[in-house]
Amino acid sequence: MITYKKIAELAARFISKPKVLKFGFNLSPMYRRTSAKVIYISEDFLKIQIKLPFSYKNANYVNTIFGGSMFSAVDPFPMTQLMNLIGDDYVVWDKAAEIFFRRPAKEDLYADFIYSLEELEEIKKKAKELNEFEIVKITKLTNKDKSIVYCEVHKKVYIANKTFFKEKQKARINKKSKVVNFY
Repeated sequence: MITYKKIAELAARFISKPKVLKFGFNLSPMYRRTSAKVIYISEDFLKIQIKLPFSYKNANYVNTIFGGSMFSAVDPFPMTQLMNLIGDDYVVWDKAAEIFFRRPAKEDLYADFIYSLEELEEIKKKAKELNEFEIVKITKLTNKDKSIVYCEVHKKVYIANKTFFKEKQKARINKKSKVVNFY
């Protein structure tokens, strides 16, 4: 089965990877359904910006932005962005998420996803020392000038050294194969 990652790698041969991901997200059915749009990805991937416009497509029963739209608009980015920043020597997975609503939204919302170079170096250092660990990235959905926070999404992201992760998976599979179940 062809994956979005494989499509992105193929398309990146012809246009820059940030453009591939921006257009890829905006065209993919899974992200389009959120009604959000990626409006910017920096060339170094350190910053991504999205816009969640308030419309009939995401209005809830009381005519504010549906909480599920808020969550799904920000859901893929902490993991996907980090995968593109640290490379293929690491395994990166979403582990958990929480959303904290601050107030109902009746206007367009915006979010920034930012990783610093220092943060990336610390992540790589921890992966080398600990083999696996988790971080929490906090994203705020705000109005355009960032003066009002409508909600925060806390994403727990799992990171592992790829070699360690593969060995861990092998050990788990071997352990399972030795267990005999009688039903």
